[in-house]
Amino acid sequence: MQNRKEDPTKVKTLEEQVIEIKSVVKVNKGGRQRRFSATVVVGDRHGQVGLGMGKANEVPDAIKKAIQDANKNLIRVPLTDERTIAYEVIGVKGAARVLLKPAPEGTGVIAGGAVRAVLELAGIRDISAKSLGARTKNNMANATLDALKQIKTPEHIAELRGKTIEEILG
Repeated sequence: MQNRKEDPTKVKTLEEQVIEIKSVVKVNKGGRQRRFSATVVVGDRHGQVGLGMGKANEVPDAIKKAIQDANKNLIRVPLTDERTIAYEVIGVKGAARVLLKPAPEGTGVIAGGAVRAVLELAGIRDISAKSLGARTKNNMANATLDALKQIKTPEHIAELRGKTIEEILG
């Protein structure tokens, strides 16, 4: 068995932010069984973001499980000018819908709650977001991730259409 050493330059530094911690109850024959559910978002603020959920008897254990789940579900977000998204997009999860619009430089993140947490940890600095429909924190965060997954780079669109990047950008 080889002894592997981690290369310090390759270590990813992901920040984590707890979106929601709630108490959940399961009713059994012998009474109520109380547990805790945690929703956590992780990201490197440079285009990588993930969302995870965890459930356990204690809050710290639930958060730990949620962080592990979020690390498994990382996605890469194509950023324009390293600060915003390329075009307007709508993400859907359940009854929650999130509209994301690119914004001019210096605007900041105009979003609330779970949507703001996901966008900031993704590394987006200038964006305007509007929540449409239901406002459950879990579904809003998932809808935001769905919207970010839909964004494609001009290179990818050019490849799909069989054109050059100059033809796509005009």
